Amino acid sequence: MKNVLVVEDDPDISQLIQIHLRDLDYNVEVTDNGKRGYELAGKCSFDLMILDLMLPEMDGLSICLKLRALENFTPILMITAKSEEIDKVLGLESGADDYITKPFKIREFIARVKAIMRRQDQFMQLIQKDEPKVKFADLEIDEKRRKVTLNQMRVDLTPKEFDLLTLLARNPGRSYSRSELLELIWGYDFNGYEHTVNAHINRLRSKIETDANNPSYILTTWGIGYRFNDEW
Repeated sequence: MKNVLVVEDDPDISQLIQIHLRDLDYNVEVTDNGKRGYELAGKCSFDLMILDLMLPEMDGLSICLKLRALENFTPILMITAKSEEIDKVLGLESGADDYITKPFKIREFIARVKAIMRRQDQFMQLIQKDEPKVKFADLEIDEKRRKVTLNQMRVDLTPKEFDLLTLLARNPGRSYSRSELLELIWGYDFNGYEHTVNAHINRLRSKIETDANNPSYILTTWGIGYRFNDEW
């Protein structure tokens, strides 16, 4: 049974989320306080955190950043009250796995939760298979530990950056369109959000490429999307 932590200070939204998560047979732990949510996330094991951005005592962005700094990679679905906050969350690379804006439709919320759970299950299956590391020149990807090194130095990636890099590196030479990457990495179709892929690819290149304008690892397939270099 999946365990979900909900950190939301709006009682109506919190209750709505709880009802629908329990309908999915998830165990749900709830708090309306950011500091308490951070403490629970550190002490207990959860399969997913539903995290509001604006919270008393500690905001959702701070919680997310602190957990990722401690290498706590519990998937996080961030809830934001204003559409402009989305760019803030992504721009600061908080490490959230997904986000949804209030007011949201419950069907969309459930779809996002299920997509995150599917990806987490796939990752757990990969760990159990004990897949070998992926290595290209000076770049090494350790999927089991979710660790990337370049010239033996660790590269800090957000969850989405890691998933994007792993997908491309596991399939060198294959070109993926932006819509394909949105579906495969985010779990479903983000209509009109292809720029999200561009932003993540650009940040990835800035972290792993010697020259982001002349990439060696992640290449652009003009008119299609992106591919990993297969000429190593």
